[in-house]
Amino acid sequence: MVKLLYFARLREALGTSEEEIAVPDGVTDIQRLMAWLAQRGGAWQEEFTGCRPLRAAVNQELVGNTSGFHDGDEIAFFPPVTGG
Repeated sequence: MVKLLYFARLREALGTSEEEIAVPDGVTDIQRLMAWLAQRGGAWQEEFTGCRPLRAAVNQELVGNTSGFHDGDEIAFFPPVTGG
């Protein structure tokens, strides 16, 4: 099981701020996790297909889409933040 956290527009679009899920075998990195989440359809597909920019953090460390994760990890998804 991994804990997923959703921030900003994701929380609004998906209607949840977090969930704990068991990911299927073969879903071992952020890119595959995003593709798997997109298969839920609707807002999930809109947010996780790569059309809208997303950042990810594993255990509170920013990571790239090819970064892996393990059972028990906390994975956060959020839009990129810009400042001015």
